[in-house]
Amino acid sequence: MNFNVRGENIEVTPAIREYVEKKIAKLERYFTETPEANVHVNLKTYNDKKSKVEVTIPMQSLVLRAEEIHDDMYAAIDLITDKLERQIRKHKTKVNRKFREKGGVNTLFASFEEPDAPAAEEEQEELEVVRQKSFDLKPMDSEEAILQMNMLGHNFYVFTNAETNLTNVVYKRKDGRYGLIEAQ
Repeated sequence: MNFNVRGENIEVTPAIREYVEKKIAKLERYFTETPEANVHVNLKTYNDKKSKVEVTIPMQSLVLRAEEIHDDMYAAIDLITDKLERQIRKHKTKVNRKFREKGGVNTLFASFEEPDAPAAEEEQEELEVVRQKSFDLKPMDSEEAILQMNMLGHNFYVFTNAETNLTNVVYKRKDGRYGLIEAQ
């Protein structure tokens, strides 16, 4: 794995870098045939002494991403590793179930291989749509979409951009600001 460790409001010491690389490198056991994965790690500290750790591992057909805010940076790194491991196992279970149902061979994700560790209890989460809505997308700008979203009390809002006539999504971020997703 190739590591890119960045720090915001914190100096990335050799000890922190070594700890991050040691913990995240444990995930390599799940990938047997993948090319070198690039791991992007952002470490941030805030004025209230909280630390935020973000890890992104972009792969050919999957992006693993997790973030954690904690008082202790080392504890946050440990929690991130656990989250990423759960994501890998969950994805592997989902892919294997699909291929078993179709009677095919899993060639798409052959690179995922369960390590020789005690079998952990798999999270069996049903991916079932429990509600469906239909509505007309009205042309508007992003500011109007944010106002509509706030009036409805939702944390996202789908709309047609009046300038581009493409479908866009505005959403409320964890930091209280807003984001915009534009279709291409």
